[in-house]
Amino acid sequence: MTEWKPLRVVEGLPLLGGEGRYRVRSRSEHGVLLEITYPAGVASPVHSHDHDSHVHLMSGHVTGTLGGEAVELRAGEVVVHPRGVPHSVVAVTGSTWLEFKSPPTIPLA
Repeated sequence: MTEWKPLRVVEGLPLLGGEGRYRVRSRSEHGVLLEITYPAGVASPVHSHDHDSHVHLMSGHVTGTLGGEAVELRAGEVVVHPRGVPHSVVAVTGSTWLEFKSPPTIPLA
């Protein structure tokens, strides 16, 4: 597991209301599992990816959008952000999630 790194942008767009942090939990040539945390009030702008992201909220409460529809997650719930579908995330409370991205979107070095 790597050390925590600051998370200030997503898909080249700055986070809103502060910054989060992330670390790599595991990775292979087929995907990467990140642990991500946002303090309360931090949000991502609407964005999309060229990969699928499976998100499992471990703690906290987040809201957001997925394909223009409202989404709300509480600890233990899961959502998939499919490739190319616009979405956003807002931490209602301090929140931590695991996010599996396939194919991986960060260098494997």
